[in-house]
Amino acid sequence: MTTTKTPAKALIMSGYGINSEMETREALMRAGMASDIVHINDLIAGEKALSHYRLMVFPGGFSYGDDTGAGNAYANRVRNNLWSDLKDFLAGDNLVLGICNGFQILANLGLIPAFEQVRPREIALMPNRKGVLECRFVTLKPAVENLWTRGITHLYCPVSHGEGNFSCSEETLKRIEREKMVAFRYCRDDLSPAGGEYPYNPNGSLADIAGITSADGRVLGLMPHPERAMEFVNLYDWPTQKEHLRREGKPLPTESMNMQIFQNIVAYFEK
Repeated sequence: MTTTKTPAKALIMSGYGINSEMETREALMRAGMASDIVHINDLIAGEKALSHYRLMVFPGGFSYGDDTGAGNAYANRVRNNLWSDLKDFLAGDNLVLGICNGFQILANLGLIPAFEQVRPREIALMPNRKGVLECRFVTLKPAVENLWTRGITHLYCPVSHGEGNFSCSEETLKRIEREKMVAFRYCRDDLSPAGGEYPYNPNGSLADIAGITSADGRVLGLMPHPERAMEFVNLYDWPTQKEHLRREGKPLPTESMNMQIFQNIVAYFEK
């Protein structure tokens, strides 16, 4: 007797102030993964169960208005009501992705870098160096090849945050670097290091860090928004790219390079 394997499904967390659920669901759907957008209150009430999913996504936004610090109130709501379910989820062969506000939520929960099982908070996303909200396209370069970055030469997508300045102690940074947990760094257009220079590094992040994984590699926090530029025509410089491609006799792509990160997620569960 043969059994049919149930396709992996994503849970996209929603709640007051989260505003990127639809883009995230669309990106995953195009990559080949179905998903449900679920309000945090429905998980707490037991109307939905985390155990029915393989991918958990904390999308971007300004949860609870970031009134007590970016991502802090939402993280506390998770910790106070869903912590046992979340620990069980993390113990399985599952993935967690946090984008922008989601990265801030993961940091507050201690799910990244998560060197130890206790998961204390060891990093922070501080106010941007210039003290204003940054909304611009940035270029990212993978710092290491892992399940999230495989096949990616670079990403080109927007940031939209006021608190994205990655900060941690010198000791934590050394361990993150040593254990190859930096997933993406901000870089220049030619993929050379940003070197902390604005606007290539838009917020002043330590070591140009744009995203890191947990120690086990199954949780990724990323500050820029690949889901907000999934189409070729979403790219800020698409008219220039279009002219170059036409003059070279090459076809115009439909999707942007940013879709690769979502395709990598699907490929992980299909392995």
